[in-house]
Formats: sequence, C-alpha cells, structure tokens
Amino acid sequence: MIDILRAGLLTTVQDLGRTGQREFGVASGGAVDPLACAVANRLAGNELNAATLEITMGACTLRFTSSTLVALTGADCHAELDGTPVWSWWRFPVARGQTLTLRPSRFGMRTYLAVAGGIDVPETLGSRSTDLAAGFGGFGGRALRDGDRIAIGHASAEARKAAALGVRPPLWLSDPLAHRVRVLPGPEYDDFTAATHKQFWENPWQVTPNSNRMGYRLAGPEPLARKKNRMNDLLSHGVLPGVIQVPPSGQPIILLADAQTTGGYPKIGTVISADLWRLGQARLGSTLYFSECTVTEAREAWREQLRYLAQIERALAWHDRGILKAPRMPALSRKR
Repeated sequence: MIDILRAGLLTTVQDLGRTGQREFGVASGGAVDPLACAVANRLAGNELNAATLEITMGACTLRFTSSTLVALTGADCHAELDGTPVWSWWRFPVARGQTLTLRPSRFGMRTYLAVAGGIDVPETLGSRSTDLAAGFGGFGGRALRDGDRIAIGHASAEARKAAALGVRPPLWLSDPLAHRVRVLPGPEYDDFTAATHKQFWENPWQVTPNSNRMGYRLAGPEPLARKKNRMNDLLSHGVLPGVIQVPPSGQPIILLADAQTTGGYPKIGTVISADLWRLGQARLGSTLYFSECTVTEAREAWREQLRYLAQIERALAWHDRGILKAPRMPALSRKR
C-alpha cells in the first residue's frame, strides 16, 4: 500500500489510456506524457501499460507500507527517500515504512511514479486510467487527496531485490521553457490565409493558465484568421489528442489525453504522436513553436521513439542476465 501524505496539485492514476471506446464518446485518457509513463513501467519491471501515478508539478509525499521497487521518470522533482536524494529516470528499492518526497519541479510538468506490480485499482472499460470529467476509473474517478491509501500490485522477489538502475531520458531542448513540436497540416489548413500560415509556423505560442489535461489553450501575438469564403460552420467531427483546433477567438487549442471525442472547430494541424510527450512536459506559461512535418517524417520520428524504447528493453535484459553491470546511483546534493 501507499499512504498519500501530501497529494500535491493534481495526482491521478494513469496508464496508457483506453482504446476502442471513442466511438461511444469515451475519451482515451491516460498519461499526458505516454513515453515517460512507459519507461517508468519498464524500469519497475511492469508491462508498458501498467497503472502509474501521474504527479503534476511535484509537491507530493508518499509513505510505503511494504517493500517494493519504485521508478521515477518525467519532470525532475528533486525526490528524496527518507531525506536521501534520488535521481529521476532511475529505479530504486524502497523499504517498508520509507517516505518518498517530491518537491515542486523546476522544469517539466509531470512526473510518473511506477511501482513493481503496478498501482492496483480496478479496470474500467479496459483501462485503469482516471477520467476526471466522467468521474470513473483510477481511484474512485477522482484525483488523490491527502490521507488516501492506494493499493499496489504484488512485487516479485526479483523486483524487491533489484538494484538501482537508470536510463537516458529522451532529449530535452536547451531551453526548458520553450518547446518545439512537429505538426502535420490539418484537414482545414487551407481554410486559413497565407498570412495566417506564416503566423502559425513562425510565432511563439504561450501555454495559458486556462489549460488542463483536456487541452492546452494557447495565446499568440495575433489571432489566426480564416479565409472569408471559408467562414462557414463545420459539422462536428472526430478528434484525437494532438489535434490543433482554432475556435472563433483565433487562439488555438491543442487537444490532450482527456480531450472530447468530437469537435466542430477547424483543425489547422496535428502534433505528431512522437512529440506528444513534449506537450505533456510543457508548463503553464511556457512557449511552444510549431515545425511543419511530413507524414514520412512523422513515421520516422515514431520509429525513432520505438528504437529508444527497444534500447531500454535490451539494457534491462542484459542487466537481468548479468551482461550489463548496474552503475551505482550517483550521490546528489540536497541543494540541487
């Protein structure tokens, strides 16, 4: 079990989401940074889709009532285990009664905590993810609160004895407050003027405070304008995470994991699947830039992400077979 001593701003149970339910109006949900979620699970010895804790902006304190193996990925929250600093993108053993403290993250938005055996909550429509809008899944369909106690799956003897081990995180940009994401032009791209196209690709777009797991509302220097002969209303149509809609205000909205399944705003573009994790780590107030991408480039970016995950799988397999010796977790200063 895990006792939630301090739940933080928003901590929910998330896996990789619900598949095959969108035709019934059910959002896919799941981790906003699916890459970090998947890596955390593999470090903890779980299947990629096991349930984890998605911790937004850190400031979370947990106490473990049994020994297990824990992995942290995503935003670095300067975690401490009983006062001893531990690294992000590492796994480490936790003994019964130990307390893990995550401080507010300086860079990045979401941290993922996986435990050996996964977070043990019931499946709803094929997933353990929390759907906050619908109020189901996860831990009673809601965010965790101070004083909650959440069950964890059984950790094997091998997991309980596993040594600390870390992996290389995906590449971060040099400026953690400016994220460049690759975008495919959308179905209604040609409904916008040439000047608007230039604005869209060249302007900085700020993630506004009126953003959440459903979508990022952006603010730019000037609104995106449609051609006068394309101003007619659209019928509602299917949408997915990554779709960039332009409402009448002209300020775009990027749909995220908890987005609705249909929408009637014109779609100027779609963030490629391989860059959804970058959106998941973009903080409120940070800046996004869009880079035009082709379908061929998007497919290669996805293959590159799969190769990254395959490298992690090989490293873990080599470690388990004794081919790769696990390095010691480097000592960290509390003044990080």
